[in-house]
Amino acid sequence: MNSITIRQAVLADLDAVVGLFDAYRQFYGQASDVVAARNFLKARFEHGQSVVLLAESQGQAVGFTQLYPSFSSVSMARVYVLNDLYVAPSARRMGVGERLLTAASGHALQMGAVRLSLNTDVDNLPAQALYESMGWTRDQKYHAYHLALNP
Repeated sequence: MNSITIRQAVLADLDAVVGLFDAYRQFYGQASDVVAARNFLKARFEHGQSVVLLAESQGQAVGFTQLYPSFSSVSMARVYVLNDLYVAPSARRMGVGERLLTAASGHALQMGAVRLSLNTDVDNLPAQALYESMGWTRDQKYHAYHLALNP
């Protein structure tokens, strides 16, 4: 993998991102659903609800991360939730994840954010090692709670 470029994806990149997004969801135990993945991502692009950063090598999409803007009431400042990070198996261990994380933090800083937050599976040790090697710290103060809403 000679050169990796990272750029913000636009609606015209939808097809390139959909395959990676569907593979990401499968990695987390979801069934493949390319149509639903396309519709979900298209809505995010059209409504400006997220920022997708796309990693490319030799014109091929090899990874992405998706950031969702939010705010911290305590800090009274913008924050981003790094909700998705995925690198195609053929591009792993080549610095793509690190480049995506660096681009994500750069984007957040440029937008005036004071923090990036993420969650990962407790068994995803390679991801945890990457995050920690890049200065991310595990939250020692707060426990995350979730409430499933079934409409």
